[in-house]
Amino acid sequence: MVYSVSELIAIAGGYLLFLFLVAWITERGWLPARLVRHPAVYVFSLGVYASAWAVYGSVGYAYQYGYNFLSYFLGISGVFLLAPILLAPILRLTATYQLSSLADLFAFRYRSRMAGALTTIIMLIGVLPLLALQLKAVGESIQILTGTDDPRSLAGGFCIMMVIFAILFGARHATAREKHEGLVVAIATESLIKLLAFGAVALLGLYGVFDGPGDLGAWLDEHPEMLARLYYPLQDGTWHSMIMAFFVSAVVLPHMFYMAFTENLNPRALITASWALPLMFLVMALCVPVILWAAAASNAPTPPDYYAIGIGMVTGGQGAVLGYLAGLAGASGMLIVATLALSGMCLNHLILPASPLHQGQNLYRNLLWTRRTLIGAILALAYLFYRFTGANHTLVELGVLSFVATLQFVPGLIGALFWPTGNRNGLFAGLIIGFLFWLLLLLLPITYPSLQIPELMELLGMRYQSGANQWHHVAIASVSANGLVYAIVSIVTPMSQAEKNAAEACAVDSLRRPYRWELEAKSVDEFIDALSQPLGPITATREVEMALRDLRLPRTETRPYALRRLRDQLETNLSGLLGPSVSHQLMDDHLPYLPKEEQSTSEDIQFIESRLEQYRDRLSGLAAELDGLRRFHRQTLLELPMGVVSLGADDEIIGWNQAMEALTGITSADTIGSRLADLDDPWGEFLTRFSRDPSAHQPQQSLEVSGQTRWLSLHKSSVMGVGTAEQAGGQVLVIEDITELRHMEAHLAHNERLASIGRLAAGVAHEIGNPVTAIACLAQNLDSESDAREQMESSQQILEQTRRITRIVESLVTFSHSGSVRQSEHVPVSIRDTVAEAISLLLLDPDHRQQHFDNQCPANKWVQGDPQRLLQVFINLLGNAADACKPEQPISIHCQEHDSWLEIQVEDLGHGIPADVRDALFEPFVTSKSPGRGTGLGLALVYSIIEEHFGSISVESPLNEHGGTRFIIRLPIHTITS
Repeated sequence: MVYSVSELIAIAGGYLLFLFLVAWITERGWLPARLVRHPAVYVFSLGVYASAWAVYGSVGYAYQYGYNFLSYFLGISGVFLLAPILLAPILRLTATYQLSSLADLFAFRYRSRMAGALTTIIMLIGVLPLLALQLKAVGESIQILTGTDDPRSLAGGFCIMMVIFAILFGARHATAREKHEGLVVAIATESLIKLLAFGAVALLGLYGVFDGPGDLGAWLDEHPEMLARLYYPLQDGTWHSMIMAFFVSAVVLPHMFYMAFTENLNPRALITASWALPLMFLVMALCVPVILWAAAASNAPTPPDYYAIGIGMVTGGQGAVLGYLAGLAGASGMLIVATLALSGMCLNHLILPASPLHQGQNLYRNLLWTRRTLIGAILALAYLFYRFTGANHTLVELGVLSFVATLQFVPGLIGALFWPTGNRNGLFAGLIIGFLFWLLLLLLPITYPSLQIPELMELLGMRYQSGANQWHHVAIASVSANGLVYAIVSIVTPMSQAEKNAAEACAVDSLRRPYRWELEAKSVDEFIDALSQPLGPITATREVEMALRDLRLPRTETRPYALRRLRDQLETNLSGLLGPSVSHQLMDDHLPYLPKEEQSTSEDIQFIESRLEQYRDRLSGLAAELDGLRRFHRQTLLELPMGVVSLGADDEIIGWNQAMEALTGITSADTIGSRLADLDDPWGEFLTRFSRDPSAHQPQQSLEVSGQTRWLSLHKSSVMGVGTAEQAGGQVLVIEDITELRHMEAHLAHNERLASIGRLAAGVAHEIGNPVTAIACLAQNLDSESDAREQMESSQQILEQTRRITRIVESLVTFSHSGSVRQSEHVPVSIRDTVAEAISLLLLDPDHRQQHFDNQCPANKWVQGDPQRLLQVFINLLGNAADACKPEQPISIHCQEHDSWLEIQVEDLGHGIPADVRDALFEPFVTSKSPGRGTGLGLALVYSIIEEHFGSISVESPLNEHGGTRFIIRLPIHTITS
């Protein structure tokens, strides 16, 4: 049946319009998201690998090389069966750093613009035969169906149609970073149509040429040479190199990389693809021999490459359109996706590095039109290649040319994922050597047989052979030389630090370990100002705001950790827009880190923690056990009842537990990554002062919080760097809220005072009674005294006695009310006067009235403290000493200065302290007195007050064989300046 050119063009146009309608409906959101992101859509979108070569060329390949054709299907099936090992790491890298092509991956891993440019050039040249193959397949299929003489002009028209639709599918919008859901669904639809059409052709041959499987089996029995023809080519040993070529091409070809990684809408769908995609290609592989045998049985009037069309022609009806539609679907899908991918590679690695950005340009519009131009240029190159060289070669030859070319990226890709010491110098050397082998030994001899280089072939022990043997030898020789040179050069040449960091980030099963380098920019506005120079203010603002949205950060963010994340996100976003090389250089030039000598380089623990959380489900064995231990220790710190703050060497907060959140009212999300001094008042200044204080402990510190005084016990410890010198140390601050304890201590101290006052009541009455009696006598004598001088003396004595009463009452009142919870104001305190006041109060007690106290403290010895709380100390110590002594045994108080400390000794000659009590003497409710004589709280209170004054207290007992006790107090001295 003969078709007209216009009909076939209309079919092609209608088919492409249908795909565009599918894409448009998807982008409008008319299809449910669960359908768009369903794993089946991803699996069918990967069917873009099955280009016109799979529909036409695989049958021609089976005709010439028998079951070797299976290497095409086994290659892609093998790589996806190993998807969790081989493809998952690449997907992680492309998603994390927005890498849209193999050139992006190499440029990122090897930190080199040249790596991206060289990969782009080799890929473009290597893929040109495959692109030309698609144009040739469509042009010649139309020629076969219409009987026209010149398929080149038909291919030219199809090429123009592809330029239009490639732009419509992937270059309609200003940026190319967003996922093209419409493109993915359209390509999935294309693959489904291609699979159904190809399967329908096989069924047409099975039931149209034969009468079913039984008839086919009978025909094969009658023609055993047909099976032998398929088996015989396996003996030449070329199948393994071709499987390797197809295996690699399934990963590195631009359209496969683009659909498998860049446009992956559902990362978990990769697991489904690991079994579903091989199943899909198994169905296609089963169709190939059926089509081949049906064409042979029916004497199909087409070359072997186009047997899928020939079967339809011999069976009549519209069957030939099925073969045409299958080939059209394969060719159009591959051309659209491949040109989109190649245009992005050329833009990012050839155009942008050669044309620096400047502020005055409209970046998005320029990128859009440059990308559109590149799409047209790439398809024009493919058409020129087909017109001048490809027309003279079969689809098999053109396809294998490209598939063998992809082998040159094997060493670099293995190094990027599995060999962290592979470097850019090795990549350059290996790619150039391997590419030259392919160019001189395969491309030129096949496309221009007159340009063979026999000397080089003889040097390599090869001779020119047409067909599979030549491809086999060139594939093995080129990839071997490439890998060997890559390894040797990488071993003997050094790597830069940036390349080492990138290699660490790309290594399989390795977590990125960024360092907390400090940025010069200190705010989001400074980011915008810095990027306005290369991008322009509008573009810079849009990119920064987009990165802030991605990270869910506010515009007012100033935390160093958050700004580092913002910088990384900006570089990642710009990598999707401009390529990793240009974005990396742009960020280094305009948003640099401080010079290394001006900052610490400790690791970004918070980032590592977040990455570990992402990898939690992937860890197993010892790694999972270590992660469980890490999580246990981290949870322990988080739930400690005391506040814990972890600081880096630069005072950046890297840990803030739940107790700190409850104490300060500031969440960890608001503190992690910020400087200690940037915290809200009063915490920022308070904690910063303590972190810089030489003292590791500050037992009792008061802080005014929301109009209330809180008492805190502060402790800190230095954290030394572990492992390499790059890991700087930091600090851990421990903050305990002891406000309630202070209230309890004050309450107990007040009760202790009231008990003391009760014991002093009789003595007070006696002490007040004496001056009252004296006043009464003096007042009576005034009536009989007529001498004015005597009356004056009597009145003065009366006043003195009243002042005595006032002093006694004031001392008691002060003693009974002192110790309430308030902020202590430490002032200079005379130890002699404080001890004297304590003695005077104790002598009011009838039990202590006969006790001899010897205050030997010099008048010039002063300490810094709270007079009332120190008075409580000496009342408790002297009272305990008096209780332990007989009246005739003196109690002495001595002072001695040691450097910046004043040592005060309270010594008695009493019965001493029992050994079983001495070690726990300062603990609450511990006492050596008989029941009813003491509460056991006095010395605990003394210890707390001395600790509050940054001093110490110890005890020595017994002093000799008769007993005796000595309390030794050390307090910071206060120097009196004249």
